Amino acid sequence: MIKKQSKMVVYAAILIIISYVWFIACALELSLFSMLRFVLLIAFSYTAMLFDLRQKRIPNTLVLGMFGGWLLLIIPKLYLDSQAGIWLLADSMLGLLLGGGVFLAVYLVSRKGLGGGDVKFMAAAGLYLGFSKTIPAILYGTILAALVGLILIAFKRIKRKDTMPLAPFLFVGIMITVFTS
Repeated sequence: MIKKQSKMVVYAAILIIISYVWFIACALELSLFSMLRFVLLIAFSYTAMLFDLRQKRIPNTLVLGMFGGWLLLIIPKLYLDSQAGIWLLADSMLGLLLGGGVFLAVYLVSRKGLGGGDVKFMAAAGLYLGFSKTIPAILYGTILAALVGLILIAFKRIKRKDTMPLAPFLFVGIMITVFTS
């Protein structure tokens, strides 16, 4: 019974966030495509945040869902407006390479100090964000994570070798990037 109630709370929270994003997108007079792209990105990011907080992992099925959602967006765009669709496809691929590449480099250099799910998640998020919005999202998220980590270490809540889930901070970075640009 409790699991069913917690699922309902998660679904309600996702619905509220999607409604809020849709409202903001309408207020900013974004195109339908941009609204759908940001609504999907934020819904997937919110779900990744919940998984990372509860289970300390981001499931591959969620990342595959992100790729599938992006394909469902890009295919009609390519068909209806091929010139804009091709530009968007190139921008999205650069975002994927940038987000995934930066996190993969950190993953390899830090000897798995960063989770593999974070690498895959940020690569998929780069598709939605595109080249110009991927770096700000990464910077906002990682700087916030570093500040929170330093504060928690200073107050002796965690030790230097302890881990923290990164997806909640990436979610905030993505939200800031989406709503400020």
